[in-house]
Amino acid sequence: MDMADTRIVEIKNLSKRFDQLIVLDNISLGVNRAENLVVFGRSGQGKSVLLKCIIGLMKPDSGNIFIKGENISELSVNELNRLRKNIGFLFQGSALYDSMTVRENLTFPLKRHTPEITQSTINEKVLTTLELVGLEEAIDKMPSELSGGMKKRIALARSIITDPELMLYDEPTTGLDPITTKEISELILNLQKKLNMTSIAVTHDLICAEIIADRAIFLKEAKIAYEGRIPELTGSTDPFLKNFFSNEIIKV
Repeated sequence: MDMADTRIVEIKNLSKRFDQLIVLDNISLGVNRAENLVVFGRSGQGKSVLLKCIIGLMKPDSGNIFIKGENISELSVNELNRLRKNIGFLFQGSALYDSMTVRENLTFPLKRHTPEITQSTINEKVLTTLELVGLEEAIDKMPSELSGGMKKRIALARSIITDPELMLYDEPTTGLDPITTKEISELILNLQKKLNMTSIAVTHDLICAEIIADRAIFLKEAKIAYEGRIPELTGSTDPFLKNFFSNEIIKV
């Protein structure tokens, strides 16, 4: 099989700037089916911008992004929404709807993307997805009644309830203690294997990266400066990487 046929995401010569600040400079990157890619980089180096471009929340200044062979810049609004049904996005702050119960939070994307869905199918899907994240008992709780780790699990459940082929994670373990970080990271890995998902995760958390990453890239000065497996990057003698992993990245 040709390598291009195995790729879920293909980014070609992507550039993005804000006024005079170049955030992404001629980035090219491929992400293979069922691969977990971690994106490292200091704050302000374009990591979250990259995710937002991939999902179509931001428009690049130049270059192309292909998802399953479709150039998202050439899609209509309806076509882009159809494509987004197959993309899950876990926001940094979980972004649960505070006024909705867990059940209602999970029901929302189902009704939005599949308006023809029956109530019985919704009920079954919500329960099945909560079982995957181990929180069936929280179905009628409000977000304010949940711990930080539970909120992450529910947000993850909401992200995967439409059976996405591609998951995007923006700092999935930020603000969590080391034990909960490990639990959430292992859950992400288990779901990826069980559901055969492809994922791209932006993180500063080495615990998370070591658990989930098949491969990692490092953004520096708007370009992909380093690429490899986590042990290759953390064990590098490169002064910049040594300083980053020693001083900046979250370690416990």
